[in-house]
Amino acid sequence: MDESRPLGRILLFGVQHVLVMAATPISAIFLMSATLRLSPGITVDLLSAALLLSGIGSLIQSLGPWKFGPRLPFMMLPGGAPLILFLSIAQAHGLRTATGAVILTAVFTFLVLPLFARLLRFFPPLVIGTMIVIVGVNLVKVGALLVTGPPGTPGFGDPARLGLAFATIGLIVLFTRLLRGVLRQLAVLLGLAAGTALAFALGQVHPGAALAGQLIGVPRPLPFGAPAFDLLAALPLMLYSLASMAEATGQTVINAEAVGKDIDVRADVPRTVRGDALTSLLGGFFGLPLMVTSGENIGIVRVTGVRSRYVTAAAGAVLVVLGFLTPVARAISVMPSAVVGGAAMVVFAVITVLGVQMLGRARLEDHTSTVICAVALALGLLPILIPGVYTGFPSGVRILLESGVAVGALVAAVLNVVFHHLGRRTGDPAAVPAEAAGPATGA
Repeated sequence: MDESRPLGRILLFGVQHVLVMAATPISAIFLMSATLRLSPGITVDLLSAALLLSGIGSLIQSLGPWKFGPRLPFMMLPGGAPLILFLSIAQAHGLRTATGAVILTAVFTFLVLPLFARLLRFFPPLVIGTMIVIVGVNLVKVGALLVTGPPGTPGFGDPARLGLAFATIGLIVLFTRLLRGVLRQLAVLLGLAAGTALAFALGQVHPGAALAGQLIGVPRPLPFGAPAFDLLAALPLMLYSLASMAEATGQTVINAEAVGKDIDVRADVPRTVRGDALTSLLGGFFGLPLMVTSGENIGIVRVTGVRSRYVTAAAGAVLVVLGFLTPVARAISVMPSAVVGGAAMVVFAVITVLGVQMLGRARLEDHTSTVICAVALALGLLPILIPGVYTGFPSGVRILLESGVAVGALVAAVLNVVFHHLGRRTGDPAAVPAEAAGPATGA
């Protein structure tokens, strides 16, 4: 994990990470632009800022300066539930208030982190494994929607797009089976390149759009004006940050296991959260939603076997450069979503497998552990499998319930306390099952 390689090879592996995750910040900014009807100029500024801050956050998490970052191969992204919360605040209170909410939430995270660190013993492999399974399923759905498009929209489930995605998956499998050494580790990148080439041959790629516009773009600070600070408006985002800390716990543990590093959960998880908070604080001044540590690249680490944190640091450096090179950013956006989605489905499904592996160590033959896992999965997967199930609830409650990861993590943690901690005698070694004693700390 701490081993470096020749710069060219490190950069090549880093580009693979960038190509797998680049669709997320691009689609997040496009969704912001479409929902809030932003001007093309602001959209370009936000896209440059999203790539730049994703790069800076990845460097912080991978290199771990001072007390920020766990020194694990992590990438950072905007999007997901924080983006939806940002949009809801912006629509209800204005963009300046939404920007202020991001800044307030980042500060709030720093303030509550010491208390959260003391609660980490209530997140054993049973809780974290359940959460990782939900994260993986949710990400597979995200990748699948890149292929199919949202249900009910024109072109949903287009056979041509599905065929392109399946071809990309088949190419990744083929490269993994036939190639050896470094080339085999680049199977996902080669699959993306081959899938894009196939799409170009079929007339589904139009590279001309990547050449239009200026060459250099410098992100503009405070694109919406001075932030407006409203604690009440920021409350949903602050509540979400608590769930985000729980998710960061699971991702830190599973990433450490993926690279074979023994970690001190009570020291390393706060480093991950501090990295998230610092990057979000910086992103808030550029008009971005909360930045979060991504589970996407963990799948790449497992698929390729490349564990070095210098690879994701190189990916972070590439993203920083892309933040200033607008034609390159546009070229990434030209890559067919069906190709990106096909590759993403494979990578994201690996994360689900990692969660299943962790649950395998949680002694599910114990009836109480089975109940905890089953109830948390049922409630966590409900909003993922049936979108809109909480439409009839008040907006503030609905936003939190629709985060399947947050619900699953909370339910698993609470039930774990009820079954494995309440009513137990302190110091009784039989009181708490081994899997409930604390988070996993390495492979």
